[in-house]
Amino acid sequence: MSDFAGFPPRTHRHLIGWLAAFATVTIWAVWAVATRHAVTHDLPPAAIGLLRFGVPALLLLPISARIGLLPKGLGVVKGLGLLGSGAPFFLIVALGMRYAPAAEIGPLLPGTMPLFVALIGWLVFGERPGRTRVAGFVLILVGALCIAGHGVLLAGNGTWRGHILLLAGAGLWGIYTHAYRRSGLSALQAASLIGLWSFLILLPFGAPAPVQALGDGRAGPVVAQAVVQGFASGVAGIVLYGVAVDRLGASRAAAVSPLSIVLAALLAVPILGEIPDRSALSGIILVTFGVVLASGVFGPARTG
Repeated sequence: MSDFAGFPPRTHRHLIGWLAAFATVTIWAVWAVATRHAVTHDLPPAAIGLLRFGVPALLLLPISARIGLLPKGLGVVKGLGLLGSGAPFFLIVALGMRYAPAAEIGPLLPGTMPLFVALIGWLVFGERPGRTRVAGFVLILVGALCIAGHGVLLAGNGTWRGHILLLAGAGLWGIYTHAYRRSGLSALQAASLIGLWSFLILLPFGAPAPVQALGDGRAGPVVAQAVVQGFASGVAGIVLYGVAVDRLGASRAAAVSPLSIVLAALLAVPILGEIPDRSALSGIILVTFGVVLASGVFGPARTG
């Protein structure tokens, strides 16, 4: 018997959605720190991307073989929206992580995803969020500007390049969120499709570096990235995020990101030795409160 048998069906559905969302953002936090470490120490972005998508492509090959590279009824626009969260998203974000510290990745990547999801929902699908959620989006925007503005005006180390790339990645993920919800694919089907296409795209560019690392006796970083990138982020993260979108709706699922923002900043201190400055701390606080409001927990929210 299910442990949730005593819950009403709607509560049961939402509970599963929230659990999946929180598990997803925990994976995002670990992924952000691990990727930041990899691109600044061990492997180039294309090599890490190959590990990120190669593992899910292999594990989910039976599913992708069944639905094909071009699933029937998906369409070009929705297909491109899904695939944008694969190799293009990863390469853009990984390159951005070369410039931006880990504490700034959280506010600018998962932190701004709710803003892009809502903006796309409003401009493209006519979805109108309530006032409380709009206030949350304003806080997210101000928090992002605190970080990005500091990078442009005051920091002379090129972090602004990373900020722009991370925001572009968040935009791609916002597109993916709406494309997935309207694709008719299950979470596993979407993960298999994205994984296989991305693996094929990255194979000629990403294969040499891991092969050379293994030949040089540096198997540790390759194996670690295969686990974090391939299994945790490539399979578990996409599936859990899909479950969250199915159970909660696109806007609520994308809005549950404060945990990943805070966790990434905390993990970066002992692992990377990166302590956030005042602008980053201000951005983290503003974006965290913003996504809480944007999630609709303090009022009725239209899932979008």
